[in-house]
Amino acid sequence: MRARDGLTIGQAAAYAGVTIKTVRHYHRLGLVAEPERDTSGYRRYGSAELLRLVQARTLAGAGVPLAEVGELLDAEPERFTAALDDVHRRLTDQIEDLVARRDTLHRISHGDRALLPDRACAVLDRMAELGFTVAYLNTQREALVLTRALVPEMLDSFLTRLEHLLDDPEHVDLTKRAWDAGAWPPDDPRLDELAAELADKVLADRELLAAGTGLQGRSDNAARYALVNRHREDDAPSIARLNALVEARLRAAGVDFPQG
Repeated sequence: MRARDGLTIGQAAAYAGVTIKTVRHYHRLGLVAEPERDTSGYRRYGSAELLRLVQARTLAGAGVPLAEVGELLDAEPERFTAALDDVHRRLTDQIEDLVARRDTLHRISHGDRALLPDRACAVLDRMAELGFTVAYLNTQREALVLTRALVPEMLDSFLTRLEHLLDDPEHVDLTKRAWDAGAWPPDDPRLDELAAELADKVLADRELLAAGTGLQGRSDNAARYALVNRHREDDAPSIARLNALVEARLRAAGVDFPQG
């Protein structure tokens, strides 16, 4: 090749939109043939090398692994098209994964919502609209997270029950009173009266009790039930006693609960 024919490596890199380091890397991988030196001792890039360089850069930029670029550049049209379809599928999978990660980051910015599905978050939002306290909402959020982790197959039916009960003003009032009872002494006689009202309300809609069937058939069902249903009872002895009174009334009415 005569002196000054073609492009220097710097010019070829600039025209192809890559760095000189990238051009040399492509040479080492065998993606682009290294041109011979001219009479002045410089390597000069002609149109063939530049075309190959642009093609390699385009495929790499589209997500084709460098290990596959050389084979693709030398492939027949049918093989080339099939390979690009495969790259397209891989890129689509990566996009879906990135979108899922982005959505998770968005949920993390909203606290425990990273751990709950949209339907559960909507239930919590509904509770907030109905005037439940922040402390109550936090406890319910934690209980939902535990339910999803311990008995995921039970979560949907449990949410169905909550959605139904939140549409019942009488139940909403009873629930708020039950939460306020946490400030009462554990031996307060009002707990017995409140337990009777709560049990009667539950028994009036027996089909909603199906939410608890997700625990049946497990060897450790009692432990799972206790972890969810008795969450934070140690912090509120009155609530623990109220729950025990309600549970006793439901058992007496024929409602089955896991026993430890």
